Amino acid sequence: MGKQRGFTLIELLVVIAIIGILSAVVLASLNTARSKGNDAAIQSDLSTVRTQAELYYDGPGNNSYGAQGTGCANSNNMFSSTLSDSNINRAVAAANSIDGNNVTCNVSAGGTAYAVSAQLVSDPTYYWCVDSSSVGMKTKTALGSDTVCKP
Repeated sequence: MGKQRGFTLIELLVVIAIIGILSAVVLASLNTARSKGNDAAIQSDLSTVRTQAELYYDGPGNNSYGAQGTGCANSNNMFSSTLSDSNINRAVAAANSIDGNNVTCNVSAGGTAYAVSAQLVSDPTYYWCVDSSSVGMKTKTALGSDTVCKP
């Protein structure tokens, strides 16, 4: 009889352990990439808000961002009723769906300024903020009721 060929139990366990470790590393990297992708989507959505708000402001007979108010995607603020721009409404709704309804929208008295911020997914201690002075920035400061992004 000849010598039997094959793997020992120890060799098989070592290979399975190595595959398990590599799988864990890959899954952790995918979660980080997914969070950063969500942050990029939020930044894109708020950039859309900024662009569309400027188009609205410059539109015929407007010269305003809307009535003074705070809040997003409800029936009494610039982003859903006063400034009835469907592109802005879609962008705010998209950002809200990504960050769990943590988008903040504010319009100043007279409608001369606005700011919008959203909490980032990869690090919830940071926000992405855009305002009527063309600022787009990552900040640790929540917007509150301000109409200007603050570092």
